[in-house]
Amino acid sequence: MDIDQVCFSEQIANRMDPYVFLTKNNELSAYVDLRDLKTSGKKNKDIRVEQIRSNAISIENIEIFKPGKEITMSFVFKVLGNPIVLVKNNEDELMGYITREDMLIGLFRKEKNINILKLLLGSIPMGVFVVDHNQKIINCNETGLNMIQSASSEVMGSDAGQIFNQEKLNNVFSTGAILLNEIHFINEMGVLVDYSPIETAEGNVEGAIIIVQDLPKVGEMALEMEAVKDLNRDMNAILSTIYDELLVIDNKGTLIRHSENYIKDFWPRPLKELIGENILELENEGVFSPSVIRLVLEKKEKVSVVQETINGKKILAVGNPIFNSAGDLQRIVVASRDITENTKLRSELKQTKEMTKKYEQELNRLKNKEDPSKDIIYGSLKMQKVVNQIEKIANFSSTVLIQGESGVGKELIARAIHTKSNRSDKPFLTINCGSIPENLLESELFGYTKGSFTGADSQGKKGYFEQANGGVLFLDEIGDMPMSLQVKLLRVLQEDEVVPIGSVTPIPIDVQIVAATNKDLKKLVEDGSFREDLYYRINVIPIHVPPLGERPEDIPLLAYHTLEKLNHRYDKNCYLSPEALNLLESYSWPGNIRELQNLIERLFVTADEEVITAELVEHFLSHETVHKPFPLINGIVPLKQAKEEIEEQLIILAMKKHKTTIKAAEALGISQSAVSRKYQQILQREN
Repeated sequence: MDIDQVCFSEQIANRMDPYVFLTKNNELSAYVDLRDLKTSGKKNKDIRVEQIRSNAISIENIEIFKPGKEITMSFVFKVLGNPIVLVKNNEDELMGYITREDMLIGLFRKEKNINILKLLLGSIPMGVFVVDHNQKIINCNETGLNMIQSASSEVMGSDAGQIFNQEKLNNVFSTGAILLNEIHFINEMGVLVDYSPIETAEGNVEGAIIIVQDLPKVGEMALEMEAVKDLNRDMNAILSTIYDELLVIDNKGTLIRHSENYIKDFWPRPLKELIGENILELENEGVFSPSVIRLVLEKKEKVSVVQETINGKKILAVGNPIFNSAGDLQRIVVASRDITENTKLRSELKQTKEMTKKYEQELNRLKNKEDPSKDIIYGSLKMQKVVNQIEKIANFSSTVLIQGESGVGKELIARAIHTKSNRSDKPFLTINCGSIPENLLESELFGYTKGSFTGADSQGKKGYFEQANGGVLFLDEIGDMPMSLQVKLLRVLQEDEVVPIGSVTPIPIDVQIVAATNKDLKKLVEDGSFREDLYYRINVIPIHVPPLGERPEDIPLLAYHTLEKLNHRYDKNCYLSPEALNLLESYSWPGNIRELQNLIERLFVTADEEVITAELVEHFLSHETVHKPFPLINGIVPLKQAKEEIEEQLIILAMKKHKTTIKAAEALGISQSAVSRKYQQILQREN
């Protein structure tokens, strides 16, 4: 304990006077009531100097009493407003102080001041009865007499217990307790009575004040209070149905009340625990920024802001100032709404529109090209190689064998070969060798003469080879062609002539053969189900079409192209969200382009909104194998560069998903500072 505290404790340890006076520049400046500083069981010596200084009350408004001073009603009311009165002599020297109670008692004991007491009592709108230490009524006002329907002569000097409750009076005098809201019946009139003791400076009860209120007026007040309670209940019910969070703030930034609905994960603790605290401090602590309350206090007008919290939430806050009749800002009502999801959806919509525009431009570029690939939708290097092959063989009539899984678009490749070649003005015919019975397939390919077999056309029929003369014949699924027809096909390829069924006269033809299969013809040759000489005869120009699962870059373009055709056909404007496209890109597509087109049409038909969401895509792919997306390396690059590209992609993906560097770092398993540094470098490069 410091020296000042020791000296101070010694000075007031046994002090009986409850008041301590403070001076400044040798003049009296303030006082402290030691009784206000004491807690249960606390003694004077436990009071510290700092408490005295912080609880000092200026004497600026304390009344001064001088002997012979005229007592006015204004002086009496000023005396009532302070616990003490300072006393000075005629030379204006400070003599000491007197308590408010002793001052009033001294004033009212004088006969000439009794009128002041009566005037004071008469100005009170409730009934007031003053009782002395003998429990005799020594004074009252006219309002009180009217309430108990008695005259002054009947009441003055009488025992208070005969009019009011004797037991309650005894309790007040014996314990010094204050008894409030006691219902009492006098002359069949119901009144509400308060009993308050009059105590000396030493705490002894030497009288009592009895306050009487008319029950009908109390009833009116009760009805008004009940109406107010009903109004509060209605207001609370209305507030509870409002989606927004509502706060009422005073002009210092302190939270007064709030609605039942509040934004979760926004406040550091429940709102009810923040009542009475200054909300402005939360901005300084970094809980959210900016503070709409601060802006309203600064601008004195309605303010709308979007606040961002440390956990990535975005809150739309609208602050409305409330002014009193003098034009001073009194309250601020803040309505807040969580728009994190709305912001995210707007961002996704923007990304979707940008991506859609990009794909549309790419499709238009592809469509406007004067080349055979105008109907082939692609963006991958693998498909670019296929298109390059088409360019090279366009001016030759060599036999082409297109190999690839079912649904990869082999017929489109064949049509592109025809379109680009010098045969583009001649026929392009296609026949599926695996879907037509053997006897019918022979007549379709080679034709027949009239009467060559039962049921034959009487005029005969030209076969596909004759019909395609000068053009291109596309033999799809050639691996399913029967062995007997393979021999005849080999003759056509070797001799450039065809013999119809029922005829012995060969017909010269000039046809380019483009064959396609989803089977391994080499294995069929080894198994003896496909002629080796025919295999080598049709495999002059081999083209391999990669499956869709090996070229994920083509998936968004193909999906958009299919969706664009459906939108045009049904006059709609559906589009895929970025997350939906990510799911499509990560799927293996065992059915290739045909499966993709079917799924897009299914999504188009079943979507409830214009946007096709990831949830809807996931629903239809739930029974399929969806692979996690992985970074793509489209060429050989140094290992260090590949690692940097993968790291950059992972950081961008993590920031898009988690929004904050802290959560992104947790997801990636690295430090927050590393994520922050690398992400800033990425943004700088993009700018």
